[in-house]
Amino acid sequence: MSSHHTSAVRPPPDALLVALAEYALSAEISSTEAFDTARYCLADTLGCGLMALAYPACTKMLGPVVPGATMAGGARVPGTSFELDPVQAAFSIGAMVRWLDFNDTWLAAEWGHPSDNLGAILALADWVSRRNVREGRDPLTLRTVLDAMIRAHEIQGVLALENSFNRVGLDHVLLVRIASTAVAVRLLGGSREDAISALSNAWIDGGALRTYRHAPNTGSRKSWAAGDATSRAVRHALFAMKGEMGYPSALTAPRWGFQDVLFKGQELKLGRPLGSYVMEHVLFKISFPAEFHAQTAVECAILLHPAVKDRLEQIERIVIETQESAVRIIDKTGPLDNPADRDHCIQYMVAVPLLKGSLAAEDYEDDVAANPLIDLLRSKMEVREHQPYSVDYLDPEKRSIGNALQVYFKDGSHTERVAVEYPIGHRRRRKEGIPVLEAKFTRALRDRIPERAADSILALFADPKKLDAEPVPAFLDRWVV
Repeated sequence: MSSHHTSAVRPPPDALLVALAEYALSAEISSTEAFDTARYCLADTLGCGLMALAYPACTKMLGPVVPGATMAGGARVPGTSFELDPVQAAFSIGAMVRWLDFNDTWLAAEWGHPSDNLGAILALADWVSRRNVREGRDPLTLRTVLDAMIRAHEIQGVLALENSFNRVGLDHVLLVRIASTAVAVRLLGGSREDAISALSNAWIDGGALRTYRHAPNTGSRKSWAAGDATSRAVRHALFAMKGEMGYPSALTAPRWGFQDVLFKGQELKLGRPLGSYVMEHVLFKISFPAEFHAQTAVECAILLHPAVKDRLEQIERIVIETQESAVRIIDKTGPLDNPADRDHCIQYMVAVPLLKGSLAAEDYEDDVAANPLIDLLRSKMEVREHQPYSVDYLDPEKRSIGNALQVYFKDGSHTERVAVEYPIGHRRRRKEGIPVLEAKFTRALRDRIPERAADSILALFADPKKLDAEPVPAFLDRWVV
């Protein structure tokens, strides 16, 4: 007789766990461009969160899970009066930031929204700072927050370069949990071993299914999934700081590890050395809330609006040329049941600006969607992959998100073919985009924050040195409503 025995000897930790932990805790971040971009990212992310507070579907998800379960000395949620434990504060910040699909984006083999990590970063930075002050120590400053944002962006974005989780049915918020876990341990003052333990548990959590992002199940969970991920990260970091054990081969263990169970046996890879590349190249959603693969398609539709607005009944067909990823995830026909369904349908996102020359968050609500002209235009659309757009989308020197649009009429005439390869939020259009981003932030701030506090926040962001030196509790005091 023969038997097979599995060795119980614990192996050294997986190389990827070590690389992520060491980068999060020890790497030197010195890029001026990365810190400059992070300041804009902080403003834009918080502005997106404030805008979401106008929507009851979002606000009902915020605050304590159990009514009344607040925490004196906890973490604040900007734009509200909530004071929560850092796990639930991370959820609330993450959910409001992501709700309108208007915060920054990263596109590669995987995609996602690196500023989702601000949920963990800001909640922990505030809670740790307030604890420090009670114990007679200095609070953390905004410079520490910006540094953590750069690291979280880098971990999430570099893992996304060559690892496509969506192709195995897993949602990109997995990477929010991983990135937030690593920087959460840093903010808590943890060791290399703490970070490896926390990260191993974060990977063992597996990944949420993308079910809630795709027809026929698209729904509002996609708007709070990142909040859930970043709150899980805080929990894992806090457990590690208590000495909770980790699992050294969480990724590579035969049969039971992440790679074999959930990644079809593929090896997880770092697409490039970890530095500050992602923050420097991140994509801002500036002009309209739309799934990013369609951002340039919306821009094309706005440009074509004057040529079609008086000829809508004459339209025979509308051709959209896009990238392979857009065809795979946002080419959608049939009924659209809710805002989450509509902002992930390229046809809907093109139809609205063709009709009205603009696209705003409220255009995904039921009253706007009831306009029969929207579905009429959707029915005339052909969505095609334009292979050069797919190639340039993955080119690390370009990272374009190209779309082209052309409208054909029943009399045989047609509009020009309008093409836009780089959205206004792209690094190649930073000079053009930053004033628009600042205006977006100012509007969001003045719509939610009292005038004197809003003025003080705008003045702070106008002075990078003062912003960097601002203690986190003093910063969040300005956002209490």
